[in-house]
Amino acid sequence: MFAAIVPPPTAHADLDAFVEVRRDVESGLRWTPPHLWHVTLAFMADVQERIVDEVIDEIAGVAIQHQPIPLQLSGAGVFPSVADTRVVWMDVSSDASGGLGDLEHLALGVRRACGRIGASPAGGDYRPHLTLARSRRPFEATRWLRVMDAYVGPPWTADEVTVFVSHRGTGKGRPHYEAVAACPLGADLSRG
Repeated sequence: MFAAIVPPPTAHADLDAFVEVRRDVESGLRWTPPHLWHVTLAFMADVQERIVDEVIDEIAGVAIQHQPIPLQLSGAGVFPSVADTRVVWMDVSSDASGGLGDLEHLALGVRRACGRIGASPAGGDYRPHLTLARSRRPFEATRWLRVMDAYVGPPWTADEVTVFVSHRGTGKGRPHYEAVAACPLGADLSRG
């Protein structure tokens, strides 16, 4: 199960057009299909079925306390390093004052809320990104970074957190993500 910001169709289409001509260049990459693109806020590997509704309620409670966040996909990065790349991703930026800080604050709030009820999110520093591709074997990615780093997508506003349940793919197939809730961002006047 995971909570994420899903870019709008205009941002998807713009990035897809940029990536399309680059997909066939590196055959060793497994490209994430555009309909699965998202910016993860919190990932919970093993959420028991009995607390799924409670997790959704907690995420909704955090989301309503945060205002919509102006964002943009621009630039690129890799995990774990340029010399041994396994994941290629697009960076998330914001021209708004506090934009990325607001996104990080939202992610932290979602992680804390899920942790309090036993949905133990994955830890580590939060690095907002949209995964484009993965490689089974590490590769040197300097050339890819130069190409992908040139991308600057259209600005958009994140106005909800989507909660997904991930279903394992059959065999070596990709997981299937099912959106189970959309939690709007916005002022909660009752908590003021």
